[in-house]
Amino acid sequence: MAGPVYVALEGAEGCGKSTQAAILAAELGAVLTRETGGTAIGERLRAILHDTTVTDLADRAEALITAADRAQHIAHVVRPALAAGRSVVSDRSVYSTLGYQGYGRGLDLDDLRRINDWAIDRLWPDHVVLLDASTEVLAARLRGRQLDRFELAGDDFHERVAAGFRKMAANDPEHWTIVDADGDPDTVAARVGAAVAPLMGS
Repeated sequence: MAGPVYVALEGAEGCGKSTQAAILAAELGAVLTRETGGTAIGERLRAILHDTTVTDLADRAEALITAADRAQHIAHVVRPALAAGRSVVSDRSVYSTLGYQGYGRGLDLDDLRRINDWAIDRLWPDHVVLLDASTEVLAARLRGRQLDRFELAGDDFHERVAAGFRKMAANDPEHWTIVDADGDPDTVAARVGAAVAPLMGS
């Protein structure tokens, strides 16, 4: 793929997305960002979404808040970077809405796709790397961490989200690569780099 690329890292809580996104962005000389919270306004929206004292947020409201964050992020970070010739590496993307609010919360996937396609002005990631870690590794990485509202959602919720990510990857192998996220950061980074290399013409 010629020109700048927009790559998203997705996966379950504790899979190592933030670490791997930072490593990959540094290797590519890309803009490093995240969803939710990749803009100043997005940080304020993220605070609502992750606040453990928020116990009565309707699922549809949650989906619309994430869509608002993504709209702001695409308009103010992703699209300007790509227009300037910079590749973008994002820790999560619009696909997390499908994973969390769709497969996880049970909202209609087609509705979520339509709402978010409009919100992001049809700018979906060029490629998604799904970091797939074992249940034991995920649990170990979360142990001792102060958990947020999503991380506290329960095992059944997170199993549905993980299964949803795997299904999206299986249904769209042209745009998704599943990477084994078990192992130390350098080992996983090598796997991620190999997955992304074809996009960069290497």
